[in-house]
Amino acid sequence: MLTDTKADALKRLNYISGHLDGIKKMVEADTYCVDVLKQTHAVRRAIEKLEALMLDGHLRSCVVTGVKEGREDEVLGELLELYQVANR
Repeated sequence: MLTDTKADALKRLNYISGHLDGIKKMVEADTYCVDVLKQTHAVRRAIEKLEALMLDGHLRSCVVTGVKEGREDEVLGELLELYQVANR
């Protein structure tokens, strides 16, 4: 994983973790459901951004390295698997 990607991913994960802790406290405090749902939506968006960041980093590093090493079939298989998981 690229160093910049790793640092950004960890930052985003810390944000998501903190946000989830906040949502848990909201539920414990019987916060209005709509307000909780707005926060869960924000977490989903943050996870989507994390996934996009990770995929970009993977394409720029691991995929390029795999192709250069002659592992095209393996790399394409992994990308196909990711595509299938994303569309479930």
